[in-house]
Amino acid sequence: MIPPIAQPGALDGIRVVDMTSVLFGAYSSQILGDLGADVIKVEAPGTRPDNGGDIFRYTGKPANSPAMGPIFMHFNRNKRSALLDLKQEAGREALRRLIAEADIFITNVRMNGLHKLGFDYEAVKALKPDIVYVHCSGYGSDGPYAEKQAYDDLIQAAAGGTDLLSRVDGDPAPRYQPSLIADKSSGLFAAYATMAALFHRQRSGRGQFVEVPMFECFSYFNMSENLYGHTFDPPTGDYGYSRVFNPNRKPYATKDGHLAILPYTDSQWDDFFEIGGLPPGTFTKNPRYATYSLRTENIREIYAMIEEVAKTKTTAEWVAALTERNVPCMKVNRLDEVLQDEHLNAVGFFEKRDHASEGPYISLRHPVRFSETPASVRRDPPRVGEHTDEILAAIGLGEARDASA
Repeated sequence: MIPPIAQPGALDGIRVVDMTSVLFGAYSSQILGDLGADVIKVEAPGTRPDNGGDIFRYTGKPANSPAMGPIFMHFNRNKRSALLDLKQEAGREALRRLIAEADIFITNVRMNGLHKLGFDYEAVKALKPDIVYVHCSGYGSDGPYAEKQAYDDLIQAAAGGTDLLSRVDGDPAPRYQPSLIADKSSGLFAAYATMAALFHRQRSGRGQFVEVPMFECFSYFNMSENLYGHTFDPPTGDYGYSRVFNPNRKPYATKDGHLAILPYTDSQWDDFFEIGGLPPGTFTKNPRYATYSLRTENIREIYAMIEEVAKTKTTAEWVAALTERNVPCMKVNRLDEVLQDEHLNAVGFFEKRDHASEGPYISLRHPVRFSETPASVRRDPPRVGEHTDEILAAIGLGEARDASA
């Protein structure tokens, strides 16, 4: 097993008070933690000993403790957990003291709730004038949806994400993409926005309010390619990148499996079809496929041609032959096969770790490499309120009971 790494990251010395739950905000604060920040996850007590803290703790079957589900484990490492009851003045006072010593306050609580609790931007700024206050909201505060609730399903639906599969297969029924893609993409926006605001503070000495609205984030993510022909007025085509929406764009069946292939240059197209048995230069000599724009226009029939040619060899034969000719291709992996991928294992992407209460588990290595300030896993995901006593003691509140009960 790989032991915890204690090398300082780029955000070493930065303290984050993280009052988020579920995924959007938790993903962004984990990224900050991976990069070296000291992240304090503020969680609410439950009505029973087995239902406190972030609700995502209870998603999926845990290995040992009921509050340590698998999805929670992947979005909450490099954090300390403090259990604070913000319905009580003692809990609110503890949070005020934490904020007064923090660089960043990040939350996904709706703004009307933050006002009621006394943790809106102006109130927090009074505690720490140079605070970087990051609000992971559902919708922009100046729009009619400002106080609506937001979850991945709702945002996918509102931002057109549920229309994508319909445009591929012709089934008019809207469907969710089988990924928490709105949450995760918005979390990336929140992480980079937080670091940009932190950089501004370093240069100017001034903090600021950073609003990261999930609806706008995912609309930006989704529509930047799918506005397509409607980018112009009048429109030059339909919605959606035609190559991506083509129903024949899929992994191709080989003799014994599937292959992903994407020739781009003239030579790559010719090489692919030559390996597949066509005479040299057959593809690019065809006037229907002579240019990139013509290939885009006729992509449906090109995909159909690839589908037929792909059946002529095994996956291994294709990968070997195409790699030799520098034609982009990859073997298609099932989820279980990703764990065995030779490249991911060679670079140490899957870290086998030993959690104090949950035992052996797999952690995904932060994908970005830094030559001077490496990202690392310094702390395993915390148990509910695991660090409450030490955190409160550090801010002069040695008795944790009143703040966390």
